[in-house]
Amino acid sequence: MKKNTKRLLGGLTIAAGAIGAAGAYVLKGKKMRAKQQQAADHPASVWARPGMSVTFRGELMPGKDREARTFRVTKLLPSGRVLLEGVAGEHAEKEFEAIR
Repeated sequence: MKKNTKRLLGGLTIAAGAIGAAGAYVLKGKKMRAKQQQAADHPASVWARPGMSVTFRGELMPGKDREARTFRVTKLLPSGRVLLEGVAGEHAEKEFEAIR
């Protein structure tokens, strides 16, 4: 092939790659906006709310009846853990009995 033909084909190849990359960037932006819109429409479900009573599983406090294992949530942390009235530390959802 002639030198000018090689340059032309090389330039077309680079241009096609640039157009493909730009298209992928635009499509990714549209998908991200759609996900953000969906997240705004449907807030994440929260397993506990401040003021709600939760009960520790029996395995964690053996020998105590249900009333002795029940505490009130004072604060919900961004990590999904909770702070309780009368109990020190942060506690995860796994530590409690399922809500009926």
